[in-house]
Amino acid sequence: MPPPPIAPGGPGQVPYGYPGPAQAYGYPGPQQAPYGAPYPAGGGYAWPGMQPVPSNGMGTASLVLGIISAVGFVMWPVALVLAVLALIFGGIGRGRASRGEATNPGVALAGIICGAAGIVLVLGLFALIIATRG
Repeated sequence: MPPPPIAPGGPGQVPYGYPGPAQAYGYPGPQQAPYGAPYPAGGGYAWPGMQPVPSNGMGTASLVLGIISAVGFVMWPVALVLAVLALIFGGIGRGRASRGEATNPGVALAGIICGAAGIVLVLGLFALIIATRG
């Protein structure tokens, strides 16, 4: 048996057993609680959210500065400053990696090692200069 025809002014009271008016785009709108307030949205399965991006910048900067200081130790004032910065940034990067904020503890350790090598090379250059002058 087909549903009754719809009146020109829109559907009236739909008899029991027949589907109600269709929603415009698929999913029905929010259900109304007593006194006109809408029900809260259902729990369901929510997107867990994005994990924070690891902050690997300090470890990477430590490695870059350490390599530059070790390779360019002949320019001793610049190399010494870069080596000290490599040690500082490497320590900060290792701390972040131990707290789980970064994922590159090995890179930070390599920066510390290269920075220490840069300091040793600069001090060796000073020793060589002092030994040859005397």
